[in-house]
Parts: sequence; C-alpha cells; structure tokens
Amino acid sequence: MKILVTGGAGFIGSNVVDAYLEAGHEVVVVDDLSSGSKSNLNPQAKFHQVDICDPALERIFAWEKPDIVNHHAAQISVPLSIEDPLRDAEINVKGLINIAQNCIKHHIKKIIFISSGGAIYGEAKEYPTTETYPPEPLSVYAINKMAGEQYLRFFRHQYGLKYTVLRYANVFGPRQVSHGEAGVVSLFIQKLLRGETPTIYVYPGEPEGMIRDYVYVQDVVCANLSVLDNGDNDVFNIGTGVETTTSLLYRTILWQLGKDITPLSGPARKGDLHRSLLDSSKAFSILGWSPIYTLEQGVRETIAYFRDRKPPVA
Repeated sequence: MKILVTGGAGFIGSNVVDAYLEAGHEVVVVDDLSSGSKSNLNPQAKFHQVDICDPALERIFAWEKPDIVNHHAAQISVPLSIEDPLRDAEINVKGLINIAQNCIKHHIKKIIFISSGGAIYGEAKEYPTTETYPPEPLSVYAINKMAGEQYLRFFRHQYGLKYTVLRYANVFGPRQVSHGEAGVVSLFIQKLLRGETPTIYVYPGEPEGMIRDYVYVQDVVCANLSVLDNGDNDVFNIGTGVETTTSLLYRTILWQLGKDITPLSGPARKGDLHRSLLDSSKAFSILGWSPIYTLEQGVRETIAYFRDRKPPVA
C-alpha cells in the first residue's frame, strides 16, 4: 500500500519510513525540515518539503493518493510548549486538522496519530497507567495531544475517518535529536562523548531524578507496522512498563561508555512530571505487540550510532 508519513525526516518518523519500505510499501514523506534532517531521508521514499499547516498539503494528497497517513510531525518539546503555547497549538492542533481534513477529502483509509503516553496522563494516580485512565495533562504539549485525539474521534463520528492513536512513552534510539525532555538519552550520550558534564533535573527530595518509561525506537517501529491492519478506532500505550530514574539512565550510559563523570544537578523544569510509566498490556492483547529491547540493549545501539555519526545535512 501507499503510506504518507508526516515528519518522515525526523527521529522516529524516519525509522518508521525505513520499516514500511522494507515491508514492501510505497512511502511518501512530508517534512518541513524544521527539526528533521535530509540525512535521515530514505532515498527510496518520495519527499515533499512542506509544512503540515500549509494549504499546499492538499495538492500532495491529490497527487500522491496515499492509502494510509502516519502522522509523526509535531512540536515535541514540553518546555517549549509552555514558553510558546501558540506555536505548539499551531503545529500540534492546526497541523493535525489540516491533515485530517485532507484525509477525509481524499478518502484515506486510515490515519495513525502519534500521541504522548509520557505526558498526556499528567501525575497519574494509576501506576503503571492504562489507556482507561482519564488524561490529566499538565503541559501545553500534552493538552494539544489530547485535543488531537478528540479531533480524531470527532472526524470518525462525523465523517467515518478511521484512526489509531499510539501513545508513546519516552522513545530513544539512533537519529534522536537532543532537545526536549524526550531527547535526554541522546543529550547525555553526546555530551559524555564530548567530555562534557550533563545535568540531571530533580525535584526537591528526589535526588535520583524523575521516573520515566524508556522504549527503544525499533520497538516503536514494530507498533507502527502492527497498526497498519489492526487497532482501528482505538488508543494504545506503547511503552515498556519498566520504571527508570534519570540517575539510573545516566549510570547505564556512563557504564557503557567506560567513563566516570559526576553529573550536575538542576531544578525540574516547567512541565516536568515526577513520574510516568505505561501499562501496554492492551497493545499486547489486541496488536500482539510487546517491547523486545532492554534499556541496556537500546543504549548500546544508540551509543554506537552517535560514535559513528557524521554531521547531519541541513
């Protein structure tokens, strides 16, 4: 089938593109390269450099006639969403609406929407958190991801547009950019490879840092393959269910690099949650998906990537 991937030059999106092509699908990438990189683009995919908010997107839908849309393009930084909420809404809400309306107009079979299990639930009382827990977003980013899910339910009810929502935990791996909370793994690795000292952000009385659910990008890719033909009109957490403090993550990276550098400590940033952990048993029971990589295996692969990495082409 023909799949249009927004954000297909970005960290996760480009890995998904590679997997779709390997599975024998035809892939079209839409990316404005504001955070993605040309070096991530698979040469087998057709590329359009377009902003997802641009009305010109309609011409791409009309010309390419995709069967499925996989929507990865997004503003991903929680702190930035708080500093500039209008920009976050422009990309994460208006951009989605533009895509969804084109999906309806051009009779797209399904849209796969990437939401955030790592932020949308807020400081959840259910831990690990299931999809039935009512979202309590505590950042503009999370609010707009929740809004995106609601828009899709509306478009399904009003126009019959099929969708699947994937709520990611904290994804890491090769090609990850080192900005935003989700970029902490690549940030630590790159700083340590340069001999610099990373900072661990903590709340008072919590010296080990925040608790997160880190899922390796290739496991996430498998989830995107699974929902091409499954999981219609449903929401799935995509995480490991394994809690990892920022300090443990740092020590895991430090040990594999063979370094001994004491990190700096800084106060938690606006929008930072104390803890986040996903229950992904629904994805296992319905999609047959479960994570394969351990944190240690994923970190090893990510370190190898950044050691061999050449500067990206702008």
